Amino acid sequence: MTAVDTTDAAVPTRGSSQAPRRAAPGGARRRRGSALDRALPYLLLAPAVIAILWMIGFPVLSVLATSFRKLNLRELTRGQVVWTGLDNYTQVLSDPEFWAISARTVVFTVLVVGSSVLAGLLLALLMRQISPVVRIVLQVSMLLAWAMPLLAATTVYQWIFDQQYGILNKTLVRLGFDGFAGFSWFSTGASTLAVIGLLIVWQAVPFLAFSLYAGAIGIPRDQYEAAGMDGASPWQTFRAVTWPELRPLLMMVTFLSLLWDFKVFAQIWAIRKGGPDGGSTTLAVYQYLEGISQSHFGVAAAVSVLMVLLLALLTFQYLRRLVRSQEGAL
Repeated sequence: MTAVDTTDAAVPTRGSSQAPRRAAPGGARRRRGSALDRALPYLLLAPAVIAILWMIGFPVLSVLATSFRKLNLRELTRGQVVWTGLDNYTQVLSDPEFWAISARTVVFTVLVVGSSVLAGLLLALLMRQISPVVRIVLQVSMLLAWAMPLLAATTVYQWIFDQQYGILNKTLVRLGFDGFAGFSWFSTGASTLAVIGLLIVWQAVPFLAFSLYAGAIGIPRDQYEAAGMDGASPWQTFRAVTWPELRPLLMMVTFLSLLWDFKVFAQIWAIRKGGPDGGSTTLAVYQYLEGISQSHFGVAAAVSVLMVLLLALLTFQYLRRLVRSQEGAL
């Protein structure tokens, strides 16, 4: 049996009575309208996009322009526009205190993000193993901690770590640690930042734990059963089953925590206003002190731009490692 060639059958010959097919009357209109159809979604989204760009772009451009001006209280009240070029950036970058505060901010952010993500991961794995009743109690407790207002939580932590009446010092003394009687947790910048970091971790863990738990319960139990049948230990099961499934979600929540914790201000300011002696001052507090307390708005704007650049550098390094880890997993 041979195949029938139908190529010539569709082409009418000169003597054939078959007339060529004509395009449908609406075909040209459909072709003319196809460009409008493709552009219609963008036209519908354009007003919202323009509004978002205006709300975000205008403040960014305003801060960037202010960073090149001398804008103190005198210029602000008189409405004077004095352009200084890069003088604000030169003043900030030549200040040794700025570099010390930047290093402190980076170290503080890395420690807080690492601690909160690790605690959230451990709680997420714990909630998968415990009984439903205990899990509900734990979840309700985390929700209450998450729902507490920021300043209220800060006040509670000030009471807990109070030098004379704090419950922590009294508990440690009752346990036999007499050296903590009247111990001041806010006497140095390092201990003050440790208390603030504990507060931030306590507030961040519920979101991280619930997010990672949502990813953990989506892992099929068949994979765990197969790993158990192969004789894998709990650590081997975590590396082979849990970690590959949770890694993308873990990277995402780590990235969000990095953005949030880098610019923490309220907790630091409410506890010791960056003290003692500036020992707990971060870039966010430094920017506030320059801009609001001393009315050096041009310098504060320059600090804001440098903060964004530093955060962009940290984000770039993190995303590059994330892409490399994803490529290595493929």
